[in-house]
Amino acid sequence: MSFEMFIPGKALFGAGVVAKVAEVIGEDAKRVFLVTDENLVKLGTAKRIEEILKSAGKEVATFDSVEPEPSVETTDKAAAAARDFKAQAVIGLGGGSCMDVAKAVSALVTNEGSAARYQGLGLVKKPGVLKVMIPTTAGTGSEVTFTAVLIRRSDGFKGGINDDKLFADYALLDPELTLTAPPKVTASSGMDALIHAVEAYTSRYATWFSDMFAQQAIKRIGKWIRIATWNGRNVEARSHMQYAAYLAGLALVHAGVGACHALSYPLGGMFGVGHGVGNALLMPHVVRANAFSCPDRYTDVLKWLGYIDEGTKVSPRDGALMCADAFDELLEDLELPATLDSLGVGITSKHFPEMAEKALAVSRPMENNPRPFDKELCIKIYEEAMR
Repeated sequence: MSFEMFIPGKALFGAGVVAKVAEVIGEDAKRVFLVTDENLVKLGTAKRIEEILKSAGKEVATFDSVEPEPSVETTDKAAAAARDFKAQAVIGLGGGSCMDVAKAVSALVTNEGSAARYQGLGLVKKPGVLKVMIPTTAGTGSEVTFTAVLIRRSDGFKGGINDDKLFADYALLDPELTLTAPPKVTASSGMDALIHAVEAYTSRYATWFSDMFAQQAIKRIGKWIRIATWNGRNVEARSHMQYAAYLAGLALVHAGVGACHALSYPLGGMFGVGHGVGNALLMPHVVRANAFSCPDRYTDVLKWLGYIDEGTKVSPRDGALMCADAFDELLEDLELPATLDSLGVGITSKHFPEMAEKALAVSRPMENNPRPFDKELCIKIYEEAMR
C-alpha cells in the first residue's frame, strides 16, 4: 500500500477559541468578509465575531443570506459583494452551507465568473484570499475539506467545487458555538459526520492513515451523538462531537465518501432535503447493499459504535447486516425521518429514474464505493427507502 498523508490548514480546538479569530487572520488582512446565515445573526453569534474583528482594527462586511442547501446563485451574489468590498480574508461562520459558500467566495474573489464554472475537480486557477472556517454545528467537516457543494437552480444539479485551493487556512473549533444547535440539527449533522467516517472507512481508497481518523470519529459519535442531541447543553458531548466531525472530515479528505452521498445529492438538488437528513435516511439501505463487499469493515463499525464488545465473536456476514440495523436504530433514537415518503416533499416512484441518473453522475463517491452501483441498484435503494 502507498498513499499520501497531510493535514490541511491549521485547526485550533477548545471552548472560547473563537476569540482568536482576529489573531489568526493576522495584521496584513484588514478587510474581512463574513459569510453566515440569518439565524446566526438573530442569535448574536455573527455580531460577536464582528465585534472581535472590529476591536482588532478590521473592516467587516457581512453576507447573511446563505440558505440551508446553498445555491450557485447565492454564492455568486456573495462573491460579487466580496469583490466590491475588496475582501482580503473570508470567514465562514455556521454549518456546512455557510462554510461551503465562504470557501467558494474566497476563490471567486480572485477567479472570474460564476461558481458554476468551477463545479468539478481541479478547475480553480488561482489561490483565493485567506479563509477561516468557524463551524457552529458538528457535522459536515467543511472546515477541513476541499469541497464546496452547491445547487444550480437552473437545472437542480447539485455538485461540488473540488479543489486543493479550497482548503481553509484556519479552522476554529469552538464547541461552545454548537450549544445553540437544536436537536434536529444536532442529530442530522452528527449523522452526516458519522457517515463521512463510515464511508471513508469502507471506501476503495481507504488507507491506514484515513482509517485512524475514521475509527476515532466513529467511536466518539457512537458514544456521544444521542447525548448531544437530547442534552444539548452538555459541553463534554458537544466537544466530542465537534472533534469527531473534524476527524471524519480528515478521513473524508484522504479516502472520500461513497454511494450514500451520491444518492443523497438528488434529494437536495431536486427537493431541497437537508444533506444530513438525506444521508441518514439512505444509509441503512446503502449498508445492506454494500454489506458483502466489505463485511469485516462493517463489523468493525458495529463494534466501534458500541453495539457489541470488541472481543465478541460474530461472523462478518452477521456483523455487516447488524451494522445496517444499527443505523435504523440511530434514526429512531434521534427521531430523524426514516422513509422518503415521510419527508413530505413530493417524492414519488416516478422520480426515481431521474434521481438514479443524477446520483450516478456524482462520479467520485460512486467510484469510491466498495460495490459498483448501476441505475437499477440506485432505483432499488430509493424504492426501499420509500417504504
